[in-house]
Amino acid sequence: MKTQEKGRIAEDKALTYLKNQGFELITQNYSCRMGEIDLIMRDKEHLVFIEVRSRISGNFGGAIASINSKKRIKILNTASYFMLEHKKHHQCAMRFDVVCIDGKTASINWIKDAFGADY
Repeated sequence: MKTQEKGRIAEDKALTYLKNQGFELITQNYSCRMGEIDLIMRDKEHLVFIEVRSRISGNFGGAIASINSKKRIKILNTASYFMLEHKKHHQCAMRFDVVCIDGKTASINWIKDAFGADY
């Protein structure tokens, strides 16, 4: 299976999981010149920008360790661009979550507020 296919499967699994938690999908795979965000969703209080990471092995820290400072800055910049393009969301509080799908069991680890805009 190709890496892109695995990523799509992980995103679909995360999307289903978060919808079951009461989230509403705003957009999937938002892309602009600043970068890409896997899922943008809404919960009761926040507009949530979600990075989905999948790793078969826990080597090198697993999925969460793969989100380094450069990746976080890229996500923050992309979220800012989204907010500029979509003015109807300006009054929403933002949150940055990470959904990690680790190991052969594909277990889900949802990290709310994984990093903030002040990063």
